[in-house]
Amino acid sequence: MIRVDDIFENKLVTPMLIGESSEAFDSEDYIFELKLDGIRCIAYLDEGSTELRNKRNLKVNNKYPELMEIHKQVKKSCILDGEVIITKDGKPHFSELQRRAHMSNDFKIKLHSAKFPASFVAYDILYLDGELVTDLPLMDRKRLLEENAVENESLAISRYIEREGKKLYELTVKEELEGVIAKLKDSKYYFGKRTKDWIKIKNLQDDDFVVCGYIEKADNVISLILGQYLEGELTYIGHVTMGVNREDFNIIKTSKKIDKAPFPIPKGNENAIWIEPSLVCRVEFMNRTKGGGLRQPVFRGLRDDKRPEECVLRT
Repeated sequence: MIRVDDIFENKLVTPMLIGESSEAFDSEDYIFELKLDGIRCIAYLDEGSTELRNKRNLKVNNKYPELMEIHKQVKKSCILDGEVIITKDGKPHFSELQRRAHMSNDFKIKLHSAKFPASFVAYDILYLDGELVTDLPLMDRKRLLEENAVENESLAISRYIEREGKKLYELTVKEELEGVIAKLKDSKYYFGKRTKDWIKIKNLQDDDFVVCGYIEKADNVISLILGQYLEGELTYIGHVTMGVNREDFNIIKTSKKIDKAPFPIPKGNENAIWIEPSLVCRVEFMNRTKGGGLRQPVFRGLRDDKRPEECVLRT
């Protein structure tokens, strides 16, 4: 293991990313974990403090005051990779989590945290007591995580099973959970790398899109115009209906307006209101059309932990 004294102080971690999607499968070479409907965070924990950073390396401590003492649940200073989740009716609830992420008033955040407390679910350990452990095989890192962290209502360790990925996936279908992540047992942890060592197995597909504009329709229906980057250029993808999420729409409606679309205007969008392409939203859908459009899209919320340039159309 390589000693890296400053990685903790300088907050240098960029999380490893999932590199592949697959149908459910069984394998002796993989472990299988639930895919949590949360926000990815890196937790820097030492004897006296907790610091949470999202995928954009932005400090988010003020959003989750109920998590500011999870450093007391670890035996040695460490850096953990995991997700912040909020549960509702016993299941992760992304909408409440996104609602919290967009709050800025400390009093409202405190009220929300009392009603819908967040938890940090750790599934990897990257640094322990002054040592970088990313070159260790995943199963060794899992052992170190379990030895160093003590669970409570605010800090949990992600459970996994070996071999039987299909059974876990069937459970997620039955319980209407998001899906499963398969991870190669001997895989290392690569900062900021999208690797096929981690495989996503989802009930529904989802992706992140740039909000490029919107159309106000009858009965207060809002249709968002979505885009993704293809070879560095923002490309039209399609629409998704917002539903009744007025908080997110207020953010969109007050965004900076622009005079022209960021791409050639598709038919049917002539009366759209175009905004600066700076907001990112998450959308679930059944599958994509040949042209990259979305079938049966469902708006899941805005997210502030991802840059528009990261919303890439994968062909």
